[in-house]
Amino acid sequence: MRVLITGAAGFLGSHLVDRFLEGGHDVVGLDNFVTGSPDNVAHLADHDRFRLIEHDISRPVELEGELDGILHFASPASPVDYLEMPIQTLKVGSLGTHNCLGIAKSKGARFLLASTSEVYGDPQVHPQPESYWGHVNPIGIRGCYDEAKRFAEAMTMAYHRAHGIDTRIVRIFNTYGPRMRAGDGRVVSNFIVQALRGDPITVYGDGSQTRSFCYVSDEVEGIYRLFMSDHTEPTNIGNPGEFTIRELAEIVVEEVGGESRVEFLPLPQDDPKVRRPDISSARERLGWEPTVDLREGLRRTVPWLRAAVEDGAQAARTLHD
Repeated sequence: MRVLITGAAGFLGSHLVDRFLEGGHDVVGLDNFVTGSPDNVAHLADHDRFRLIEHDISRPVELEGELDGILHFASPASPVDYLEMPIQTLKVGSLGTHNCLGIAKSKGARFLLASTSEVYGDPQVHPQPESYWGHVNPIGIRGCYDEAKRFAEAMTMAYHRAHGIDTRIVRIFNTYGPRMRAGDGRVVSNFIVQALRGDPITVYGDGSQTRSFCYVSDEVEGIYRLFMSDHTEPTNIGNPGEFTIRELAEIVVEEVGGESRVEFLPLPQDDPKVRRPDISSARERLGWEPTVDLREGLRRTVPWLRAAVEDGAQAARTLHD
């Protein structure tokens, strides 16, 4: 197959590029490098089945040649990023999705939307099955991301019904692993970087809120299987192992070492109290479930972030000198 992956230089997108290339496919990557980095795909610079284009998918783009699939992963995805860029986030979820679906329609390509567990908002059903419609504040500070993804899902299904586009929707739960940015604001990278620096671990609220963390190789395999399947309805891909944020902080300190203490800060507006995927559909339809537990995933992630922290410290010393 020949596929287009938007957000190809991002954390998750770059791992997805690797998976498709490993599967023998040709990949056209597209990224505007707002939150992604060319470094994430630098190892593919000489790969004869990979091409990288710098472009913002919120603006129309013409692509030459046939395409068999489009995977739309372009979007700020961490609270730090989408709260700094709310309008760009809404644009890539709306205009970007519209542009991708237009390409899919013109090329006769399969389309997969990267949606999110955030469509469930602060859920009143736990764990969250795909049938749950969610509990989202559309005008809250997180609404720019939550509603962008909810709109993208609605547009995807409208194109599926009105134009017969072969569509997939993956609802991604908290994912972590190598290639995360040290300052991206996601809870796993935040805690690891704070522990590496010996800083306090900043926990919002009392730390009793829960999340479910999926290691990137598991997440990507689930997405790949969904794309290759014939299932058009939204599908949760995440690890159903559920941890409180305080438990995560304690585990990170144990794995990283050091004596970082936990510091409690006020809970942000609309921060979900619980989050855990019901992955019954993925198990039954895709034969997929995660295989990497949290401690093992952290052990694979810490060296990447340690190198990033050391590189940042070295750059700061050089600048100071």
